[in-house]
Amino acid sequence: MYQIVADETDFIVIAKSHNVHFHSQDGSAGVMAKLEQDLGIKLFSVHRLDTLTSGLLLFAKSSQAAAEFTRLFTEHKVQKYYLALAKGKPKKKQGSIIGDMAKSRRSMYKLMRTMDNPAKTQFFSQSVAEGLRLYLLKPLSGKTHQLRVALTSIGVPILGDTLYGGEESDRGYLHAFSLHFIFSGKEYQYINYPSEGVSFTALNTIKQLQMWSEPEKLDWPKQK
Repeated sequence: MYQIVADETDFIVIAKSHNVHFHSQDGSAGVMAKLEQDLGIKLFSVHRLDTLTSGLLLFAKSSQAAAEFTRLFTEHKVQKYYLALAKGKPKKKQGSIIGDMAKSRRSMYKLMRTMDNPAKTQFFSQSVAEGLRLYLLKPLSGKTHQLRVALTSIGVPILGDTLYGGEESDRGYLHAFSLHFIFSGKEYQYINYPSEGVSFTALNTIKQLQMWSEPEKLDWPKQK
């Protein structure tokens, strides 16, 4: 279900496997409950990952630490970067995807043209195989299904994300790649390369990931 990436005094960082629930469901433990059980401590959630999404996930070890992380996330002081693979040609190869999100059918969401409380996502992309592109995504807001909706809105649903029209595959190709933040005066950065999925572990994909290994240093588009 997970691997421990870092075990600090105030928080723990894990790499969640794909197709693992965050919350407990149908009598089986979710990743948070399993981690609490394995470590024998109480943990506090400060952000989440969808079931299909693998990668970096942080839990606080106290209510005080959780409150501080909640503040950091709310103020967008935690830099988060995700990876996705999608087939097809996008409407644009890099830039920003911005718009309000609204509930649609079958637990889905959709991107609107309105800008009252918009979801904001920046991205780069690079071809890694015939008809397949790798996306580096930087969410600037924290909406449910934000990244899945963002890529669908530019015509390239995530590979394996069948809810949003993605082609069937061995997994949903969305991965929490990097976390970067300052907590209690100390800087932390974690990078986790995806280890599951034929297309994530292909040589061309790995080469591109190595070029993006410090995503906070990339020239992201400026927000208006």
